[in-house]
Amino acid sequence: MSESMTREAALRIALAARELPGVEARALVLVLAKKLELPLTETKLATVTVEDLCEMLAGDHADESCAVGFDNDRLKAAVRAFWGIGLAGSELPRLESYAAGEMPGSIRVALSSNSGENLDGHFGSCERYLIYQVSPASLRLIDQRPTLAADQTDDRNAARAALIGDCQIVYVQSIGGPAAAKVVRAGAHPVKIPRSAPAREIFARLQLSLVSPPPWLAKVMGVPAASLAQYAAHVAAAEAEEA
Repeated sequence: MSESMTREAALRIALAARELPGVEARALVLVLAKKLELPLTETKLATVTVEDLCEMLAGDHADESCAVGFDNDRLKAAVRAFWGIGLAGSELPRLESYAAGEMPGSIRVALSSNSGENLDGHFGSCERYLIYQVSPASLRLIDQRPTLAADQTDDRNAARAALIGDCQIVYVQSIGGPAAAKVVRAGAHPVKIPRSAPAREIFARLQLSLVSPPPWLAKVMGVPAASLAQYAAHVAAAEAEEA
């Protein structure tokens, strides 16, 4: 995760931007950084007032009337998002501890999300990626990676792909061809599920597949495909007879 902001701060900024139509999250990051200095944290965001936001949005044109194109209700809603008040989307799912080797036969999986523990985001526009360690018998949410910092780079899709470069699979609602190519180069296999669904519902099906993986999943896992196992057994028997 970028050192320019904490996970919670990144999510709060994204939610605040939703309350201000026409204001991009990356632009909001820039004015906040100028006002509060880096790194942006939830503690710093909790100090922002409506007057502060009005001044930041007005920029060099700030005056007593603070005519920034938003009514007071929208400005207040954005400030509440900065403070983390009354917004379900700011309630980040609880992470679970994980150390390498604790879950034999597991793989690491990313999921594009905008709220809670749900697959409800497109690869190029989701607010964060939820990162899971998944084995046939166990499932743990081990990390959350906001995308705001990646979206400030010249190649946002490459930066987003790098965020999940340690994962074998990424679940998305949609992804474009060029972005998919960058994800594959980063080492992850994109899987599209257009409908929104709870993450753990999706992973329950994946866990069943891990027991006897189809060819595409076996390749991702680096193990022989279940459909080829019978042929491997015949070859082994033939070799034993020849010996």
